[in-house]
Amino acid sequence: MKFIIQIRVASKFVATLFAILAFASTSFAQTLHIKGKVMDVTNKQPIGYATIAAIGSTTATSTDDNGNFALNVEPGFSKIRISYVGYESQDLSISADAYQELTVYLVPDENTIEAVEIKAPRRSKYSNKNNPAVELIRKVIEHKDENRLEAYEYAQYQQYEKISLGLSNLSEKFKNRKVFKNYQFLFEKDDAEEGSVRGYTLPAFIEERLSQVYTRKKPNTTKQLILAEQRAQFDPKFIDNNGLSNYFNKLYQDIDIYESNIELVTNQFLSPIAGSSPTFYKFYITDTIKTETPYLVELSFFPRNKADLLFQGRLYITLDGRYAVKKAELSVADDINLNFVRDLDAKLDFEKDLNNRYYLKTSSLGLDFSLTDKGTGIKGNRTVTFEDFQTGLAQPDSTYAGPAVVKVYEQQTERLTEDYWLTHRPVPLKANEQNIYKNIDTLQLMPSFQRFLDISSLVLSGYKQLGPFEVGPVNTFYSFNPVEGFRLRLGGRTTDRLSKRFYAEGYTAYGFKDEKWKYFLSGTYALNNKSVYTFPQHYIRASVMRDTKIPGQNLEFVQEDNFLLSFKRGDNERFLYNDIYRIEYKKEFTNNFSYVVGLSKWKQQPAGILTYQMLDANGNNRLFNELNTTELSLSLRYAPHEEFYQGKLYRTPIFNKYPIFYMNYVAGLKNVLQGDYNYHNFTLGVDKRFYFSQLGYADVNVEGNYILGDNIPFPFLNIHRANQTYAYQLRSYNLMNFLEFVSDHSVSTNIQYYMNGFILNKVPLIKKLKWREVFSIKAIYGRLRNENNPAYTSNVFQFQENADGEPITYGFGSKPYVEASVGLTNIFKFIRVDYVRRLNYLDQPDAPKHGIRVRVKFDF
Repeated sequence: MKFIIQIRVASKFVATLFAILAFASTSFAQTLHIKGKVMDVTNKQPIGYATIAAIGSTTATSTDDNGNFALNVEPGFSKIRISYVGYESQDLSISADAYQELTVYLVPDENTIEAVEIKAPRRSKYSNKNNPAVELIRKVIEHKDENRLEAYEYAQYQQYEKISLGLSNLSEKFKNRKVFKNYQFLFEKDDAEEGSVRGYTLPAFIEERLSQVYTRKKPNTTKQLILAEQRAQFDPKFIDNNGLSNYFNKLYQDIDIYESNIELVTNQFLSPIAGSSPTFYKFYITDTIKTETPYLVELSFFPRNKADLLFQGRLYITLDGRYAVKKAELSVADDINLNFVRDLDAKLDFEKDLNNRYYLKTSSLGLDFSLTDKGTGIKGNRTVTFEDFQTGLAQPDSTYAGPAVVKVYEQQTERLTEDYWLTHRPVPLKANEQNIYKNIDTLQLMPSFQRFLDISSLVLSGYKQLGPFEVGPVNTFYSFNPVEGFRLRLGGRTTDRLSKRFYAEGYTAYGFKDEKWKYFLSGTYALNNKSVYTFPQHYIRASVMRDTKIPGQNLEFVQEDNFLLSFKRGDNERFLYNDIYRIEYKKEFTNNFSYVVGLSKWKQQPAGILTYQMLDANGNNRLFNELNTTELSLSLRYAPHEEFYQGKLYRTPIFNKYPIFYMNYVAGLKNVLQGDYNYHNFTLGVDKRFYFSQLGYADVNVEGNYILGDNIPFPFLNIHRANQTYAYQLRSYNLMNFLEFVSDHSVSTNIQYYMNGFILNKVPLIKKLKWREVFSIKAIYGRLRNENNPAYTSNVFQFQENADGEPITYGFGSKPYVEASVGLTNIFKFIRVDYVRRLNYLDQPDAPKHGIRVRVKFDF
């Protein structure tokens, strides 16, 4: 079950910012005076008697006969809603400028029947046919390859990036709470340029990066040399600063308007100039700008379905035959099926180069995260500025050699002098941004803040800090199972306070039914003068363990004695007592290739109703009390461009489009350290996420296994991953019983297809719930050679039987095992419920035909 780890990234993202929950000074924003005009987007006719209201307030007004309005908005409100019968309502963000003028275009609602008494302006049904706006966007699509950066044979520029985040919409009452008494220096007045109209904000994170970038067309290559970077650093014993940076950069990715799909907040949005955009967007020509040369056409666009992952906004297209984008303004509809994002606002500005072509000069992306539509949120902004843009300058091949991104400054953890940043930043920092570096450093020295992080660490990771040690995890202190009965466990691990390069962890446990003690102890030593958690890892580890295990239960990101895993269905009384001594060496490279070499001695004893028995020459069963093996292992893994959040127990991946390849080899060594068997176990697999634009995405795993060797007992064969809990496990077969299938060679596939609400977004009423569809299919086909099959040889252990003498362990027949599921995700924004159906092998004892499984995951 992934209950604990699935919430870890999202929770640490929120908790990290919440941990800085204490920032700066006074005053509220001023009253805003808004004037404007409301028009029909199809015919540019004014709309009289439309309603304009501040969202969340009773303040409202209406337009006159000519579509004009004036509205005074009190402090505390950042959006207005414009509505009229027969039109789709439109919500607009307003800035904190005292005086603002707006022109608003309403889109006719084709699903609304006009009231007889109200005479709306004449309008026609939207159609792509004979629509000049659609004809224009098709011209933009036709010319986009020649207008994008990749069209230049050579280009180079200096790039400055800045991400800043903080808590927003904080009231004076919130600021003056007793808990924040010692943190008043952190609070900041609302920054009018940021558009926030509440009393206070709490800046919590900032990161800057200055790079020199080179691109070439043939072969298509980009090289980024990072000249300098700095960020606000938190205490590394609580927070993985690099992982936090990776996560924020994943949320605030670059926006390339010329890409068909634009990735933001871990999702893909269809670009308004993608080839299929006229199918999903409505386009309108709303203005012609004649004050610029060449003239520009203002092209407004709206999603046909407001719940889909689409933008709305404006494009400004050049009328010079190039049909290039001069400026883009992007936002999203309030009804979009996107979690925790209260507002999204992106702006792209392009500038003409010496060849009269347009390159991206500046981009900004603002995101406002919140659990609710009102109240406190987390607001951030990423700005990118491009300077010294040059084309046609060929660079030697050596410039592009090696990794795509290279940090050329001396050490990542060292900040360059402030004088360097003052002279190299193209845009100065704002006053509140300048204070973040100093304030975060000050926080680290405050005992009360350290206590807060300590409590946060206990809640999120399950460990309690005790100086150079941590005690936990708390969710394993108590559990139960049929063999051990009630199980109590106490464990812990060391921290960097004891040693930066050495890490130890261990636990002891006791089962009140079997009256046996269990234990685990490991020590890890870093060989690269870094923490053992720091990428790239390079360490040697030794461990010893005596504990129970269920054959066929293979869990990821969670420990087997997690309390929540104590609840299981069906028969699960077949356990092992394992004694494992292991030493391993791991080497990781900056290109995300790694290998692990290990040597282990493993003694296993059957527990519960598990039996190891073999037929003798007379056909009688001979019981074995233990099984010994010595194994030499090699694991290879290559994950290009991988990013992750690094915890002390697990790495939580940040998914991208690149495949992950892995290969595992295990050799059983007979007569080495009392090993009883020779065998060679090979596993080769690949994981890949496929994106399908508006149709969602699919996570696909394909894996093959082959075991060389004869007369191998089933505990050393491939016991396929089963799941008898009520949680939906991604890697396991959720309707397969423990020890049900074994093989010595197999191939499997696992497909999880997430449609992101593409179907449900179009179902009236249901779409308001913002549920999303998910489909999966898992299949595995394997065989068992006669030399390893107890049905053909008496030199291996007999398969397991139930109380009635019926076999419950099998090799595969002539068909694969297949199970499929259909489910709903995003229930209450974090619950997934699947109906799982087993499609074959239904006549085997205790084989479940179907079931409901639940999974917990926080995601956007």
